Amino acid sequence: MTEPTDAPVDPWPAPASTDPVDAVVAVPGSKSASNRALILAALSDGESTIRGLLDARDTQLMMAGLRLLGNDVHVVEHDDVGNVVVQVVPHFMRGPTTIDVGLAGTVMRFLPPAAALAHGEILFDGDPHARNRPMATVIESLKELGVTVRDRGNGRLPFAIDATGEVAGGEVFVDASKSSQFISGLLLSAARFNAGVTVHHVGDPVPSMPHIQLTIAMLADHGVEVRRQGQAVWHVDPHDVTAVNRHIEPDLSNAAPFLAAALVTGGRVSIMDWPETTAQPGAAIRTILEQMGATTSWTDDGLVLNGSGTIAGVDLDLSEVGELTPTIAALAALADSPSRLRGIAHLRGHETDRLAALAAEINSLGGDAQETEDGLVITPRPLHGGVVRTYHDHRLATAGAILGLRVPGIMVENIDTTSKTLPDFPRRWSAMLGFPEAPTA
Repeated sequence: MTEPTDAPVDPWPAPASTDPVDAVVAVPGSKSASNRALILAALSDGESTIRGLLDARDTQLMMAGLRLLGNDVHVVEHDDVGNVVVQVVPHFMRGPTTIDVGLAGTVMRFLPPAAALAHGEILFDGDPHARNRPMATVIESLKELGVTVRDRGNGRLPFAIDATGEVAGGEVFVDASKSSQFISGLLLSAARFNAGVTVHHVGDPVPSMPHIQLTIAMLADHGVEVRRQGQAVWHVDPHDVTAVNRHIEPDLSNAAPFLAAALVTGGRVSIMDWPETTAQPGAAIRTILEQMGATTSWTDDGLVLNGSGTIAGVDLDLSEVGELTPTIAALAALADSPSRLRGIAHLRGHETDRLAALAAEINSLGGDAQETEDGLVITPRPLHGGVVRTYHDHRLATAGAILGLRVPGIMVENIDTTSKTLPDFPRRWSAMLGFPEAPTA
């Protein structure tokens, strides 16, 4: 498990709520869709405009990386939700350059296959803790496809690609059991490879399969067909990537903590512009929260969730929506009966070992969270105040905020880590609760 934050940052006092929440919340664009859209726009055959693109650290890192490769990525407008309008003009990509991936899984796993189409040396590195994230599948799959990759032999950052302007492509065998991003990263660039690509997954089941479906759907918008054979083979023929203008949906995973607030407080939260149909895996939060005691409906504002203030324990397989686990775990710690969260062993390879981190922080507050081989068993206990460590993980921070709604005295370490995917979270959270300003230490 990644160590807690080293920087001496004052912890954020998570506000408790004595009244039911009643709020309309606008969340910025989907991080998953935004970074896929940026890659596809840079590989397209012409200029495109992306509206509603998330303006957060992960997307800023992707835009910076694409610019360093020679593409014109120009922010032309900001809105008051946390989005930008971006114009992308693809250009001849070249090195030498060094790309900072931060701690962003989508950058470190989506950008190297695209960078292999450049000319010159492209070095990838990131935050110190990014060097703990599994990257061997990216490195070895690129080597199989004819790309020269120089690494330290440990399957981690940093590594360098000696790009020649083309990728041979063909068949590749990968173990994507730790992250579906390994499959998506190859599929996003595959149409530009000389022979396309046929990706064979070998190993335990791929987690978060709906994220691959999101990739496939977005590729189809650009005229690229992905042919799938069973649960473990994907094929893309060489093909032009047609430029398209795109609007990014709100990030439904980032909406989850705000919806959870309605359940915890017995209140009402509306999420603006929630799509009635979507490929985003985060949409599953709606039915999950219904199982935990909420009711939902549609109004002119968007999706409305009402809570009773009582939270039911659940037994859930979260293998397809692992990013929702911290929100659900926080709710489970406040529930009226035990919960079992399954199918999420892959969360050990995220920004931190999320299973170990969630168990440690819930238990530090007096709770009872036990790790299993593939998840957590959480038995509700009376909780007390204390510091919730975030381990450089944005979703640990929002989980701490959820717990703080009901448990006075919770302080969240390094709340600024939420800027990774949800800019200005403390202000948004306070505004939902009716506070004019974010509380300070």
